Amino acid sequence: MQLKMGYKLMFFLQAVQMEDPIQLKEEGNKYFQASDYEKALQSYTQAIKLNKDKALQAVLYRNRAACFLKKEEYAKAASDASRAIDINASDIKALYRRSQALEKLGKLDQAFKDAQKCATLEPRNKNFQETLRRLGANIQEKLRIQFSTDLRVQKMFEILLDENSDKEKREKAANNLIVLGREEAGAERIFQNNGVNLLLQLIETKNPELILAAVRTLSGMCTGHKARATAILHYLGIDSICMWMSVDNEEISLAVCNLLQTITDCLLGQGKEEHHGKEEALVLDTKKDLKMITMRLLDMLVSKNVSGQGRDRALNLLNKNIPRKDLKDHDNSRSIFVIDNGLKKILKVVGQIPEMPDCLPLTENTQLTASVLLNKLYDDLRCDPERDNYRLICEEYIKSKIDPQNMDKTLHAVQIVSGVLQGPFDLGNKLLGMKGVMEMMVALCGSEREIDQLVAVEALIHASTKLSRATFIITNGVTLLKEIYKKTKNEKIKIRALVGLCKLGSAGGTDYGLRQFAEGSTEKLAKQCRKWLCNTSIDARTRKWAVEGLSYLTLDADVKDDFVEDEPALKAMFDLAKASDKTILYSVASALVNCTNSYDTKELVPELVQLAKFSKQHVPEEHPKDKKDFVVKRVKRLLKAGVVSALACMVKADSAILTDQSKELIARVFLALCEDPKDRGTIVAQGGGKALIPLALEGTDVGKIKASHALAKIAAISNPDIAFPGERVYEVVRPLVSLLNTERDGLQNYEALLGLTNFSGRSDKLRLKIVKEKALPDIENYMFENHDQLRQAATECMCNLVVNKEVQERFVADGNDRLKLVVLLCGEDDEKVQVAAAGALAMLTAAQKKLCSKMTQVTTQWLEILQRLCLHDNMEIQHRGLVIAFNLISADKELAKKLVESELLEILTYVGKQEDHPKKQHIISVARDCLTKCMDYELIKPLSQA
Repeated sequence: MQLKMGYKLMFFLQAVQMEDPIQLKEEGNKYFQASDYEKALQSYTQAIKLNKDKALQAVLYRNRAACFLKKEEYAKAASDASRAIDINASDIKALYRRSQALEKLGKLDQAFKDAQKCATLEPRNKNFQETLRRLGANIQEKLRIQFSTDLRVQKMFEILLDENSDKEKREKAANNLIVLGREEAGAERIFQNNGVNLLLQLIETKNPELILAAVRTLSGMCTGHKARATAILHYLGIDSICMWMSVDNEEISLAVCNLLQTITDCLLGQGKEEHHGKEEALVLDTKKDLKMITMRLLDMLVSKNVSGQGRDRALNLLNKNIPRKDLKDHDNSRSIFVIDNGLKKILKVVGQIPEMPDCLPLTENTQLTASVLLNKLYDDLRCDPERDNYRLICEEYIKSKIDPQNMDKTLHAVQIVSGVLQGPFDLGNKLLGMKGVMEMMVALCGSEREIDQLVAVEALIHASTKLSRATFIITNGVTLLKEIYKKTKNEKIKIRALVGLCKLGSAGGTDYGLRQFAEGSTEKLAKQCRKWLCNTSIDARTRKWAVEGLSYLTLDADVKDDFVEDEPALKAMFDLAKASDKTILYSVASALVNCTNSYDTKELVPELVQLAKFSKQHVPEEHPKDKKDFVVKRVKRLLKAGVVSALACMVKADSAILTDQSKELIARVFLALCEDPKDRGTIVAQGGGKALIPLALEGTDVGKIKASHALAKIAAISNPDIAFPGERVYEVVRPLVSLLNTERDGLQNYEALLGLTNFSGRSDKLRLKIVKEKALPDIENYMFENHDQLRQAATECMCNLVVNKEVQERFVADGNDRLKLVVLLCGEDDEKVQVAAAGALAMLTAAQKKLCSKMTQVTTQWLEILQRLCLHDNMEIQHRGLVIAFNLISADKELAKKLVESELLEILTYVGKQEDHPKKQHIISVARDCLTKCMDYELIKPLSQA
């Protein structure tokens, strides 16, 4: 009982102490002196909350200001120093700290005043006098630059607004203005000197070059500055910005889109640059402005006055800024707002039929981008009631479009369902279950109107992805699709009907009637698809359907072989892939996976095959054209046709277009292309190395592993400076390290180790990056591996890594067997392992004298192993052994004595006495150096004195 009371009293006293402001101040001082500014900040803040004494409060604010200065939070430092000064106007420490903070914030005149007060209070303080001189000089320089910048800005606008100015002068002035707008000082001078109004005048000239210059300058001025961005938004007006974005000029539309994105980033507090010389502006709640921008973008979606490009820009901005970036963030209010106020507008875009006269202006990507937005909004919902609300809005909108008396209106309803199926598929599947929707699709297929057939066939294709729906379509729609294919003369409908039949065969796990329909040959269908693909008179949207057809048909070995021989068809497909459309990317990637046989295949167990044959069951046999030599030929043809450039372009597509599934397929193709070492140089030259890095870092787990393996194949044999120039090489390290895993196969581990060995031999910065990625434990584990090649590769990698000081320190540290492992590996029978291990040991003992004595303690076999190295037939191993011996002798006289008393002296004498020989001279010289060192220690005498 007394013990419990004692504990309670102790806890009570501790709690009282922690509530004492003076105690907390002392604690904060200790943390500050230990450079733990975060904990010091917490202590001072707690003390401020508890303290009631004014004098102490001033000290606490002053001390907290010092913490903020150290943390480079200058606005907060200035604020706290001001609070201390409010309590005590002559607090010299607070004045000086505020002066330091204001200087960093760029408020030199105010900083000068505070420094002046400090110098008045302590006239003999040299630090204050020096600060005054520095600030005075900086203020003069700032005024000079400001005056110069103002003149430059004025001159630029005069040239730009003068219609009689020389064209070359105007272009130069426009470019200079853009550059100036990107600099903080320049942006502020433009803003302060009526620049926004003058830029607006440039936009109103309707000269495309001047408009671009003005918009890009405005973007630079808004970047990282919330107050300026807000002021510019209000001055220009969101209606004007959206109107400029709506123009049918791709460059201007994109530039205005970037401007609006920059403004949005500022309002959301994203994309903010760190400017330590600038105070972060105080801006009122930005939610109102963000809602205004969102509403205007939603209005753009359904306006006939907006160009197709403008509509795409609005959709892209909504895609980028509305859904949450991180699902851990619980606030999905922006998505809820868009669903409540704009879901029907997005559905209207999805439901547009380009072939109908009342269609809104669209590009080839508009409706697909709208489907992507539908999907992102649906994925951003957090609970079933939110998803039910989304579904009900969709159902209500679709029902409002279904009208048996108005076929055109009903057609829009089908198109909406088709569009939703390309977005949130689960929702689309529920919409298919609405009464009469599937029946309506099948009925429209039988219509005599081509537009009905076109929309219905597309809808059936998207619906057939789900097996349950595919069964319904197989029962009710296959015959119709065949009839449409045979009878229609409209190529747009014909190709879609063919893709529908292909997709139904895939969904049903069979080619359901396809071979019979094609009179026994899928090659004929593929040939027709290739013709459509190469026919540039057909619109791009229809040709993309040909690629989708080929993505199914190339599962046939004969088809894929014929396809890669058709270079014009390949190049046509690659050109379409560069258009960066979600469907085309997936279809192209699927076709290439089929052509390179880079899909997963199940290995047939021979015993089970024999058993199946014995029981007279069908055993699938590999097609002759799926054998390795045919696959290799196809890969070579693809490389010759420029597949790497096409894949590199596909990887650059927007994240909304390039799905994780597409990334995985592209990674599979790259891995197949990298199989032959002779082709890897071509792949690097065409941008394959650069394209693989994002694939290895983002996507599905399988996709990341495949891309990492492809990178390992390139890294293993290529010069890193050429394959991954500049800083890019450091991004490759993590994917390589990710392959060092027992769950990966032996080849993946082996080639990753080769790549890391290559990298670790290039620079110490790369070696440090490998260490920071925590690769050392895995590399050490593989040095124990029974597999000869893995053990060799890991030892070679370690041989390169031990040059790094941090790695050396890990060998020096107590309580590990790293050095023992290297010593024992020097005694292995495998010469390649011996070369690497002896090299590592030679470098370690040369760099760290402690390791020389430690080497003699880690194993009793050390001397025997060293002697074997020094007598080895392999001159490279022998040389490294003698270098180790020299390092041990040089490290310590007692250690040298131990070696002289052993048989090693005879070995050194034997090698050192040999006649000079060019091939062996490096070995003989080291042996002689060892003997000379021993003589210096007076452990042995020169031969003449013996």
